[in-house]
This record gives sequence, C-alpha cells and structure tokens, in this order.
Amino acid sequence: MGKKKTKSKRAGIRNIRQEQLEQGIAICAAHPLFGRMGGYTRIRDNQMLGKNNAAMVTRHGEILVNQDMSLPPKQWAYIIAHCKLHLAFGHFDKAKMPENCEKTLWNFACDLFVAKFLADIKFGEAVCPNPADVLAGSLTDEQKIYAHLLERVLGKGDGIPNIYGTASGMDMVGLENPNVYYKEKNEYNPFAAGFANALSSAVTVTVGEAGGHARDNYMSRGREAAKWFMNHYPLLGSLASSFEIIEDYTYCVHEEIQIAGVNVAAGEIYLNPAAVLGAEELKFVMAHEFLHAGLGHQERCRGRDPYLWNVACDYVINGWLCEMKVGEMPEGSLYDESLKNKSAEEIYDLILTDMRKYQKLDTFRGYGKGDMMAGKGIGIRGKQTPGMTMDEFCRNALMQGLEYQQSFGRGYIPAGLVQEIRALAMPPIGWDVELARWFEEQFPYMDKIRTYARPSRRQGATPDIPRPRYIQAELKEDARTFGVILDTSGSMSAKMMGMALGSIASYAAVREVPYARVVFCDADAYDAGYLSPEDVAGRVEVKGRGGTMLQPGIDLLEQAKDFPKDGPVLIITDGEIEDKLTIRRKHAYLIPKGKNLPFRAKGRVFYFS
Repeated sequence: MGKKKTKSKRAGIRNIRQEQLEQGIAICAAHPLFGRMGGYTRIRDNQMLGKNNAAMVTRHGEILVNQDMSLPPKQWAYIIAHCKLHLAFGHFDKAKMPENCEKTLWNFACDLFVAKFLADIKFGEAVCPNPADVLAGSLTDEQKIYAHLLERVLGKGDGIPNIYGTASGMDMVGLENPNVYYKEKNEYNPFAAGFANALSSAVTVTVGEAGGHARDNYMSRGREAAKWFMNHYPLLGSLASSFEIIEDYTYCVHEEIQIAGVNVAAGEIYLNPAAVLGAEELKFVMAHEFLHAGLGHQERCRGRDPYLWNVACDYVINGWLCEMKVGEMPEGSLYDESLKNKSAEEIYDLILTDMRKYQKLDTFRGYGKGDMMAGKGIGIRGKQTPGMTMDEFCRNALMQGLEYQQSFGRGYIPAGLVQEIRALAMPPIGWDVELARWFEEQFPYMDKIRTYARPSRRQGATPDIPRPRYIQAELKEDARTFGVILDTSGSMSAKMMGMALGSIASYAAVREVPYARVVFCDADAYDAGYLSPEDVAGRVEVKGRGGTMLQPGIDLLEQAKDFPKDGPVLIITDGEIEDKLTIRRKHAYLIPKGKNLPFRAKGRVFYFS
C-alpha cells in the first residue's frame, strides 16, 4: 500500500508540474508579441536537460523545456520568451558575435541583454534579479556588455555568476557552429524577420484596442491569406471559404505542428503562429493544404504507409504550385525537379525503392510527420452540404474552381493538375471492371475460322456453291489458362476468398478460359491442379490456414512442366506477407481495399471491397 501511495503521489506532482508548464506555454502563446515569434517548444525531462536547467535553445530554433521542474506558469512564460528572444536578436549569428568570441561569456552577455528587455516590457515573472543593478547606462547592446564582462573577468578575475539565463550553465546550444547568412544569396535570419513581423502585428493590435476596436475583428495572417484566395484565385477560392483557419499555438505545440497541417474531415487548417513565414510563403503553404483536401489525398492512401504517401503527395503539389507561381515556396520544402510530371502513386513506388532516403523528411507539419491529419479537430466544421462527405465537397469545390478559373483565364494551371481534377470528377472505376479489363488483355476473344469440313446451314439453298462454316479455333487445353496463387493463411477471411474467387470464375467463363491452375499457399504450397471456373467458384476445398509463404507456390507454378511458359498469374492475398516475391511472368495482385503490399509491386494491383 505504501508503494502505491508513493507512486500515486509522484504521479500527482508530475501532473501539477505538467499543468504549470502548459499554462506557461499558453501565456506566452496568447501574448501579441511572443505568440507570433519564431521558435518551437519541445518538452523534455531532466535526464536530457539536466536537473537544474529549466530550458535551453538551439541555433535551429528548438526550445527544450524541462518538464520535471516545478515553476509557476508566469515564470515558465518568462523562460520561454527568454529563449525566443535569443533567436530573435540573432545571438547565434556569426555576424553579430565578436571576433574570437569566448562562447560562455557571450552567452552570459546575451542573457543579460534579454533579461533587461523582459524587465523593461514587464513580461512574466522574472527568475533572476533586475539586470539594471549590473548594467550601466552605456551598456546598450550585447557587444558592449560582452566587452565589459571580458574586462572584468580577464582583468580583475571577479567574474559575475550567470544567474540571468534559463540554465545553470549555458542556455544557448550550438554557439560553436554559429549561423551564417549570405546577402548575395538573399539569405537572412528568419527568426529576426519573424520578430519584426510579430512586433508590427503586436503594435497594430495594441493600437486597435486602444482606439476601441474589438480584438475579435482583428484579421489574422492566416485569414488574410484565405481572403486573398477567395478574392484573387478562383481555383482555390471555394476551398478557402470552406475551411476554418485555426492559429492556436498551444494546439500546434501539442500536435507537433511546426508550420501547418490539414484535417479534411473536420474542415480545419492549422497554422502555427510562431512559424516564420513571409506573406508569399504563407500563401504557398495554404495552397498546399487546400490541394491536399481538394485532390482527396487522404482518401486515396488506400493502405499505403500514411507518412510516405504524404511525402509523395507533397512532391507533386509543390511542383505544381511552383509552376503556377502561387506564393513563394518556403526553404526546405519537398521539391525535386526530376519528379516532374509523375503522379503521387508513381512517386510513392519510387520512394519504396529507397525508403532510408525518404523516411524522415520534413513536411509542413514537421520532421517525420505527415501534414494530413485525422481526428475530430478543435474548431468549427467546414461548410459541407448535408448528406455529402467533406471529401466529396472538397472535390466538387475544386472542380467548380477549375471551371471558373479557366472560363475567365485567371492564371496558368499545369496540365497534370487539370487532368487529376477532371479524373476526380469522374465516378471511380470498380475493381471488378478493372479486373475484367485485365482478363481481356490476357485473353482476347477468340477469332472464328472458316472451314469447308463443316458446311454452312445455307448450303442446302445453293448446292452448287460450297459455303464454309465459321467455328471457334481449337486450342490445346493448356494454351488458354492462367494460374491462381491463393493466400489461405489465418488472416484471410472466408468472405474475402469467396468474393475474389467468385469474380475470377465469372470472368474466366466469359473470356472462354476452360481451366485455371490453382495453388493454395500458407506455410506450405498445395497444388490443386487444373480446375474449371465452376470448381474455382464454389467447389474448392481450401487446405492449410497456417502462416503466409507465397514464394513456394509461385515457384511450384513456374516450374510445372504442364503449365504454359507465358501463362499469367493472379495472386490473391491480404498483403500480410513477410517475403518479397520474385515472379518471372505476367502477373497481378488482388488484395482487399485498405490493405497494402509490403513491397513495390511490378504487376497490376486490384483492390476489391
């Protein structure tokens, strides 16, 4: 009992600390200045940061906070703002750091400067004494503070202990490799630019409130971008008017959304207000999310790996947006000129051949995460029509936008995007129709031949004129046949197998295929021999039901002397197989909808439901 109470007490203390930290993050996010600045908060434990370190900031913009420390919410808000200001003031920039800089002393000088700034604007609850007691009036920037500290430390040896930072030692990680920006390449510090934009927005809000304007009337940057699409870009205007734009910093931190994400089912697009984006970059990001929704990418995943499918779709969308010159693509976005004119499905197949390269790329949501999100969402649902799913509504909105934009000649649209939008407007071809076409390709209708050995029925009317009869050409029994590899493992339900076998039998009969060579596979291969379509449909006794090994069945079929060398093979499985299959002849797969093969298929894949 004592141990249980101790564990319960510890869990309760941890929950209180977690709640204090989240409240501090929320205070910072709600501030008109710090809520719009760059820097991405990641919650860590003291094993990663050290027991006495409240927070650290990296030169790439990550703010690591120690969830095991117990601090009031206002102090947490102060600490997070402190880290954000290190980024905003360019303290990691090589151009700003003194020559032959002593890193620890530079960190301390920057801490003093940030602490003074926060004391001047009276934000949060300080975790250190007032820096005015240390800084003289002439020490107005980091370089002057650094020179003053350098003289005191090296000249007199009575250095001041660093009590003004957010860690017991250095709270800036990565000073040994400072950030370098080249003006000739149009490079700049994105955090400093974000600070300037945030400061401008904060002044606008403050002045508006002082003038009696309600804060609810304030037009956020995301809503301004959505309004631009509604007024200037018909292709995406309907989608822009139908999605709720949510700029909630706390939610973005919780869901690890670094820049943006989209939840089609909820009709919501999430924008991280702390993301450092220019106006044109924001348009690009929003157009990217609108196209995810309009093109039904989430619905088209069809059992593929969700993240890799997201990456494939990102390459396609970003390529189109660059062609259309909608906004400006943010640095680091997924773009590859060599993938131009390829569909998302083709790119996905290429990704599977080199998964290590593509497995942990940055989408607009962040490292190793897809920006197509699922769940209920947090805001108001989209304005879809009753009785229509959100996916259907988005497709219709994109189609209407295409017609409107083309009728008025409003900008260039790539042919690939036009083709994909029009394809979405067409009803999908059923899997059974696709399978029928495959049978038609493998077994075209047999031509009739004329023979005088069997006179025509009209011969009696003209006994002096010989008339041949048209008859079907005679073929060897194994000349018009195909192989069926059936996965009979425990994961395959009787209903799935019955549906697949029934469809195969009906199409075989229509295409005048007299026999099929059937092999059952689970832990071993069972050769059922040649069966007529009727036997395949309903009178086959399925053996096995163990594990899944399909390669022995394929080898058995390919090595069989009584099976034609050019006979096609149809493999029926649920995709839950461990081995990559080696097939040396024409083949196709028939798998349930929602399932996927664990490798790139060379043959056609039909998804039945």
